[in-house]
Amino acid sequence: MRIVIALGGNALLRRGEPLEAELQQRNIERAAQAIAPLARDHELVITHGNGPQVGLLALQSAAYTDVKQYPLDVLGAESEGMIGYMLEQAFANELEQRDVATLLTRIEVDENDPAFERPTKPIGPVYEESVARELAEQRGWSVEPDGDGYRRVVPSPRPRRIIEINTIRTLVNAGVLVVCAGGGGIPVIRVPSGDIVGIEAVIDKDHAAGLLARQLEADAFLMLTDVDAVYVDWNTPDQRAIASASPADLRGLDLPAGSMGPKVAAACEFVEGGGSFAAIGRLDDASGLVDGTAGTRIAQTGESLSFRP
Repeated sequence: MRIVIALGGNALLRRGEPLEAELQQRNIERAAQAIAPLARDHELVITHGNGPQVGLLALQSAAYTDVKQYPLDVLGAESEGMIGYMLEQAFANELEQRDVATLLTRIEVDENDPAFERPTKPIGPVYEESVARELAEQRGWSVEPDGDGYRRVVPSPRPRRIIEINTIRTLVNAGVLVVCAGGGGIPVIRVPSGDIVGIEAVIDKDHAAGLLARQLEADAFLMLTDVDAVYVDWNTPDQRAIASASPADLRGLDLPAGSMGPKVAAACEFVEGGGSFAAIGRLDDASGLVDGTAGTRIAQTGESLSFRP
Protein backbone atom coordinates (compact mmCIF):
# COMPACT_ATOMS: atom_id res chain seq x y z
CA MET A 1 0.00 0.00 0.00
CA ARG A 2 0.91 3.64 -0.40
CA ILE A 3 0.49 5.31 3.01
CA VAL A 4 0.78 8.99 3.92
CA ILE A 5 1.64 9.45 7.61
CA ALA A 6 1.15 12.77 9.39
CA LEU A 7 3.21 13.02 12.56
CA GLY A 8 1.67 15.21 15.23
CA GLY A 9 3.72 17.59 17.33
CA ASN A 10 4.14 14.93 20.01
CA ALA A 11 6.48 13.04 17.69
CA LEU A 12 8.88 15.97 17.94
CA LEU A 13 8.11 17.64 21.23
CA ARG A 14 5.61 16.89 23.98
CA ARG A 15 3.72 19.68 25.69
CA GLY A 16 5.89 21.29 28.33
CA GLU A 17 9.19 19.96 27.00
CA PRO A 18 11.91 22.51 26.18
CA LEU A 19 12.67 23.27 22.52
CA GLU A 20 16.06 21.55 22.60
CA ALA A 21 17.53 19.88 19.53
CA GLU A 22 18.80 16.82 21.41
CA LEU A 23 15.40 16.17 22.97
CA GLN A 24 13.62 16.52 19.63
CA GLN A 25 16.09 14.11 18.03
CA ARG A 26 15.36 11.49 20.70
CA ASN A 27 11.61 11.87 20.17
CA ILE A 28 12.04 11.57 16.42
CA GLU A 29 14.13 8.43 16.81
CA ARG A 30 11.26 6.95 18.83
CA ALA A 31 8.85 7.90 16.03
CA ALA A 32 11.06 6.25 13.41
CA GLN A 33 11.21 3.05 15.48
CA ALA A 34 7.39 2.95 15.67
CA ILE A 35 6.93 3.52 11.93
CA ALA A 36 9.83 1.44 10.58
CA PRO A 37 7.85 -1.85 10.50
CA LEU A 38 5.36 -0.26 8.11
CA ALA A 39 8.16 1.08 5.91
CA ARG A 40 9.45 -2.44 5.35
CA ASP A 41 6.16 -3.53 3.72
CA HIS A 42 4.64 -0.35 2.26
CA GLU A 43 5.39 2.84 0.33
CA LEU A 44 5.55 5.65 2.90
CA VAL A 45 5.35 9.43 2.67
CA ILE A 46 5.95 11.26 5.96
CA THR A 47 4.79 14.74 6.88
CA HIS A 48 4.95 16.51 10.23
CA GLY A 49 4.03 19.50 12.35
CA ASN A 50 6.27 22.49 13.12
CA GLY A 51 4.29 24.85 15.37
CA PRO A 52 6.75 25.10 18.30
CA GLN A 53 9.78 25.13 16.01
CA VAL A 54 8.60 27.89 13.66
CA GLY A 55 7.53 29.91 16.69
CA LEU A 56 11.01 29.58 18.20
CA LEU A 57 12.62 30.67 14.93
CA ALA A 58 10.32 33.69 14.86
CA LEU A 59 11.40 34.63 18.39
CA GLN A 60 15.07 34.23 17.48
CA SER A 61 14.56 36.40 14.41
CA ALA A 62 12.80 39.07 16.47
CA ALA A 63 15.61 39.09 19.05
CA TYR A 64 18.16 40.27 16.47
CA THR A 65 17.09 43.84 15.87
CA ASP A 66 19.80 44.85 13.38
CA VAL A 67 17.76 43.35 10.51
CA LYS A 68 14.05 43.06 9.72
CA GLN A 69 12.33 39.95 11.03
CA TYR A 70 12.27 37.03 8.61
CA PRO A 71 8.80 36.30 7.15
CA LEU A 72 6.86 33.17 8.14
CA ASP A 73 7.28 31.45 4.77
CA VAL A 74 11.09 31.62 5.14
CA LEU A 75 10.90 30.47 8.76
CA GLY A 76 8.60 27.64 7.69
CA ALA A 77 11.17 26.54 5.12
CA GLU A 78 13.90 26.65 7.78
CA SER A 79 11.86 24.50 10.16
CA GLU A 80 10.93 22.07 7.38
CA GLY A 81 14.60 21.57 6.55
CA MET A 82 15.62 21.22 10.20
CA ILE A 83 12.92 18.70 11.14
CA GLY A 84 13.26 16.91 7.81
CA TYR A 85 16.96 16.41 8.46
CA MET A 86 16.23 14.85 11.87
CA LEU A 87 13.55 12.56 10.43
CA GLU A 88 15.68 11.61 7.44
CA GLN A 89 18.59 10.64 9.66
CA ALA A 90 16.40 8.64 12.06
CA PHE A 91 14.67 6.69 9.27
CA ALA A 92 17.94 6.07 7.42
CA ASN A 93 19.39 4.57 10.60
CA GLU A 94 16.33 2.35 11.14
CA LEU A 95 16.04 1.30 7.48
CA GLU A 96 19.59 0.80 6.28
CA GLN A 97 18.62 -0.48 2.82
CA ARG A 98 15.98 2.19 2.13
CA ASP A 99 16.59 5.50 0.38
CA VAL A 100 15.20 8.46 2.35
CA ALA A 101 14.86 12.03 1.09
CA THR A 102 13.50 15.31 2.47
CA LEU A 103 11.87 17.73 0.03
CA LEU A 104 11.08 21.36 0.82
CA THR A 105 7.48 21.69 -0.33
CA ARG A 106 5.65 24.83 -1.43
CA ILE A 107 1.87 24.78 -1.12
CA GLU A 108 -0.28 27.35 -2.89
CA VAL A 109 -3.05 29.15 -1.01
CA ASP A 110 -5.63 31.74 -2.01
CA GLU A 111 -4.51 35.25 -1.07
CA ASN A 112 -8.20 36.13 -0.54
CA ASP A 113 -8.75 33.30 1.94
CA PRO A 114 -10.83 34.63 4.88
CA ALA A 115 -8.21 33.16 7.25
CA PHE A 116 -6.00 36.18 6.59
CA GLU A 117 -8.61 38.35 8.32
CA ARG A 118 -8.77 36.13 11.43
CA PRO A 119 -5.53 34.52 12.66
CA THR A 120 -6.20 31.21 14.44
CA LYS A 121 -3.11 28.98 14.07
CA PRO A 122 -1.02 28.76 17.28
CA ILE A 123 2.76 28.83 16.93
CA GLY A 124 5.61 29.08 19.38
CA PRO A 125 5.72 28.51 23.13
CA VAL A 126 2.93 28.90 25.68
CA TYR A 127 3.06 32.12 27.73
CA GLU A 128 1.37 33.40 30.84
CA GLU A 129 -1.42 35.78 29.84
CA SER A 130 0.37 38.93 31.03
CA VAL A 131 3.53 38.05 29.09
CA ALA A 132 1.52 37.17 25.98
CA ARG A 133 -0.37 40.47 26.09
CA GLU A 134 2.89 42.41 26.47
CA LEU A 135 4.51 40.62 23.54
CA ALA A 136 1.40 41.18 21.42
CA GLU A 137 1.59 44.91 22.15
CA GLN A 138 5.33 45.09 21.43
CA ARG A 139 5.38 43.00 18.25
CA GLY A 140 1.94 43.41 16.75
CA TRP A 141 1.00 39.78 17.38
CA SER A 142 -2.41 38.23 17.80
CA VAL A 143 -2.60 35.94 20.86
CA GLU A 144 -5.27 33.50 22.01
CA PRO A 145 -5.80 31.09 24.94
CA ASP A 146 -4.15 27.67 24.59
CA GLY A 147 -4.64 25.26 27.48
CA ASP A 148 -3.51 26.96 30.69
CA GLY A 149 -1.72 29.80 28.88
CA TYR A 150 -1.64 31.89 25.72
CA ARG A 151 0.12 31.50 22.37
CA ARG A 152 0.74 33.62 19.31
CA VAL A 153 -1.73 32.91 16.48
CA VAL A 154 -1.21 33.55 12.76
CA PRO A 155 -3.35 33.17 9.60
CA SER A 156 -3.94 29.58 8.48
CA PRO A 157 -5.38 29.52 4.92
CA ARG A 158 -6.55 26.28 3.34
CA PRO A 159 -4.03 24.53 1.07
CA ARG A 160 -5.02 24.52 -2.61
CA ARG A 161 -2.17 23.01 -4.64
CA ILE A 162 1.13 21.26 -3.87
CA ILE A 163 3.73 22.76 -6.19
CA GLU A 164 6.19 19.84 -5.93
CA ILE A 165 3.61 17.04 -6.21
CA ASN A 166 5.12 15.59 -9.41
CA THR A 167 8.58 15.46 -7.84
CA ILE A 168 7.18 13.74 -4.74
CA ARG A 169 5.36 11.22 -6.91
CA THR A 170 8.52 10.49 -8.90
CA LEU A 171 10.50 9.82 -5.73
CA VAL A 172 7.81 7.56 -4.25
CA ASN A 173 7.54 5.60 -7.50
CA ALA A 174 11.31 5.07 -7.31
CA GLY A 175 10.98 3.48 -3.85
CA VAL A 176 12.19 6.45 -1.82
CA LEU A 177 10.71 7.13 1.62
CA VAL A 178 9.87 10.83 1.26
CA VAL A 179 9.62 13.43 4.03
CA CYS A 180 7.73 16.43 2.65
CA ALA A 181 5.09 19.13 3.22
CA GLY A 182 6.32 19.57 6.79
CA GLY A 183 4.45 22.03 8.96
CA GLY A 184 1.75 22.30 6.30
CA GLY A 185 4.29 23.21 3.64
CA ILE A 186 5.70 26.61 2.70
CA PRO A 187 2.75 28.95 2.04
CA VAL A 188 2.87 30.66 -1.35
CA ILE A 189 0.50 32.53 -3.66
CA ARG A 190 0.49 33.14 -7.41
CA VAL A 191 0.58 36.84 -8.30
CA PRO A 192 -0.96 38.38 -11.48
CA SER A 193 2.36 38.08 -13.35
CA GLY A 194 2.21 34.31 -12.81
CA ASP A 195 5.15 34.29 -10.39
CA ILE A 196 4.94 32.32 -7.14
CA VAL A 197 5.83 34.26 -3.99
CA GLY A 198 5.81 33.43 -0.28
CA ILE A 199 3.16 34.80 2.06
CA GLU A 200 2.92 35.40 5.81
CA ALA A 201 0.95 32.40 7.09
CA VAL A 202 1.17 28.85 8.46
CA ILE A 203 -0.93 26.16 6.75
CA ASP A 204 -2.69 23.62 8.96
CA LYS A 205 -0.60 20.45 8.78
CA ASP A 206 -3.62 18.10 8.85
CA HIS A 207 -5.33 19.73 5.88
CA ALA A 208 -2.02 19.85 3.99
CA ALA A 209 -1.37 16.17 4.77
CA GLY A 210 -4.86 15.26 3.58
CA LEU A 211 -4.31 17.14 0.31
CA LEU A 212 -0.98 15.34 -0.09
CA ALA A 213 -2.63 11.96 0.46
CA ARG A 214 -5.36 12.72 -2.07
CA GLN A 215 -3.02 14.05 -4.75
CA LEU A 216 -0.69 11.05 -4.36
CA GLU A 217 -3.73 8.73 -4.60
CA ALA A 218 -2.61 7.03 -1.39
CA ASP A 219 -4.40 3.92 -0.19
CA ALA A 220 -4.30 4.96 3.47
CA PHE A 221 -3.81 8.13 5.48
CA LEU A 222 -2.62 7.89 9.09
CA MET A 223 -2.59 10.77 11.59
CA LEU A 224 -0.39 9.90 14.56
CA THR A 225 -0.88 11.93 17.71
CA ASP A 226 -0.80 11.59 21.50
CA VAL A 227 -4.45 10.50 21.81
CA ASP A 228 -5.33 6.86 21.21
CA ALA A 229 -8.53 7.54 19.21
CA VAL A 230 -11.26 10.02 18.37
CA TYR A 231 -13.65 10.32 21.31
CA VAL A 232 -17.25 11.35 21.75
CA ASP A 233 -17.99 13.28 24.94
CA TRP A 234 -14.26 13.84 25.36
CA ASN A 235 -12.99 14.67 28.83
CA THR A 236 -16.27 13.77 30.51
CA PRO A 237 -17.32 10.68 32.52
CA ASP A 238 -19.21 9.50 29.40
CA GLN A 239 -16.29 9.66 26.95
CA ARG A 240 -16.03 6.75 24.48
CA ALA A 241 -13.32 5.93 21.95
CA ILE A 242 -14.58 5.44 18.39
CA ALA A 243 -13.24 2.26 16.78
CA SER A 244 -14.72 2.72 13.28
CA ALA A 245 -16.93 5.22 11.50
CA SER A 246 -17.93 6.59 8.12
CA PRO A 247 -17.39 10.25 7.19
CA ALA A 248 -21.14 10.77 7.59
CA ASP A 249 -20.93 9.48 11.18
CA LEU A 250 -18.14 11.88 12.05
CA ARG A 251 -19.36 14.99 10.27
CA GLY A 252 -22.01 15.61 12.89
CA LEU A 253 -19.72 15.38 15.91
CA ASP A 254 -18.76 18.48 17.88
CA LEU A 255 -14.96 18.24 18.02
CA PRO A 256 -12.34 20.76 19.22
CA ALA A 257 -11.43 23.12 16.36
CA GLY A 258 -7.83 23.45 17.52
CA SER A 259 -6.97 19.76 17.84
CA MET A 260 -9.14 16.81 16.75
CA GLY A 261 -11.51 18.78 14.50
CA PRO A 262 -9.02 19.38 11.64
CA LYS A 263 -7.80 15.79 11.82
CA VAL A 264 -11.30 14.36 11.44
CA ALA A 265 -12.12 16.81 8.64
CA ALA A 266 -8.93 15.86 6.76
CA ALA A 267 -9.65 12.14 7.25
CA CYS A 268 -13.20 12.52 5.95
CA GLU A 269 -12.07 14.48 2.88
CA PHE A 270 -9.49 11.81 2.06
CA VAL A 271 -11.99 8.97 2.26
CA GLU A 272 -14.66 10.93 0.39
CA GLY A 273 -12.05 11.61 -2.30
CA GLY A 274 -11.53 7.89 -2.94
CA GLY A 275 -9.01 6.78 -0.31
CA SER A 276 -9.49 3.31 1.13
CA PHE A 277 -9.30 4.38 4.76
CA ALA A 278 -7.91 6.94 7.17
CA ALA A 279 -6.99 6.30 10.79
CA ILE A 280 -6.25 8.47 13.82
CA GLY A 281 -4.41 7.26 16.90
CA ARG A 282 -1.19 7.11 18.87
CA LEU A 283 2.27 7.04 17.37
CA ASP A 284 3.10 3.80 19.18
CA ASP A 285 0.00 2.16 17.62
CA ALA A 286 1.02 2.89 14.00
CA SER A 287 0.90 -0.75 12.89
CA GLY A 288 -2.40 -1.29 14.70
CA LEU A 289 -3.94 1.63 12.85
CA VAL A 290 -3.20 -0.13 9.57
CA ASP A 291 -4.60 -3.51 10.59
CA GLY A 292 -7.59 -1.99 12.42
CA THR A 293 -6.75 -3.14 15.94
CA ALA A 294 -6.08 0.36 17.31
CA GLY A 295 -7.22 3.94 16.94
CA THR A 296 -10.20 5.23 14.98
CA ARG A 297 -10.63 3.93 11.44
CA ILE A 298 -12.63 6.00 8.91
CA ALA A 299 -13.88 4.39 5.70
CA GLN A 300 -16.67 5.06 3.23
CA THR A 301 -17.99 1.52 3.03
CA GLY A 302 -17.86 -1.51 5.26
CA GLU A 303 -17.55 0.57 8.41
CA SER A 304 -20.30 1.49 10.85
CA LEU A 305 -20.05 3.62 13.97
CA SER A 306 -18.62 1.43 16.71
CA PHE A 307 -16.76 1.99 19.94
CA ARG A 308 -13.78 0.36 21.58
CA PRO A 309 -14.44 -1.60 24.80
